[in-house]
Amino acid sequence: MSESNDRKQAERLTESVFFALYPDDAAAARIGELAARLRIDHRLKARAVAADRLHVTLHYLGAFPGVPAETLAHACAAAARIAAPPVGIVLDRIESFSGRRARRPLVLAGDVTEPLAALEQALGAALDDAGIAVKRHPRFTPHVTLFYDEHRLPRQAVAPIAWTAREFALVRSLLGQSRYEVLARWPLAS
Repeated sequence: MSESNDRKQAERLTESVFFALYPDDAAAARIGELAARLRIDHRLKARAVAADRLHVTLHYLGAFPGVPAETLAHACAAAARIAAPPVGIVLDRIESFSGRRARRPLVLAGDVTEPLAALEQALGAALDDAGIAVKRHPRFTPHVTLFYDEHRLPRQAVAPIAWTAREFALVRSLLGQSRYEVLARWPLAS
């Protein structure tokens, strides 16, 4: 293999890292039931996202050809500084997010509440202070991705699915494997 090919192989992105809030078991089950109904009602071709991968992303730290240990250490130190109470999450609509790929995310979304916004902002500030550049969307919209499908659905209301997040997690996604590893968790306590 040439040196150029060696470099390209070494630079291949293999994992991404993000902070997330996971639904409790009851909410995850309701999300799964909603996804199954949507798949039938709208004749979606894609498989639903697996229950153990359902989450609300707080901050996406990026994709890497192996996450640098220093990045993980700084992210963990930043997360350890967060002192926030449990956060209620209510997701009450589905919509297709736009994207460059043919298969767009179909999500279960909701409005950001003041406590959720405070958590997202506090974690973002702690990450900034730790020197970790996060990829932020100008408008934080709490959502759980249900599918990646070619079929685009207009925004529509659904029966609310709610839970109280009592912790947040640092998660590694193994790209192309549809697999997550929770690296660390921090409690949200009053």
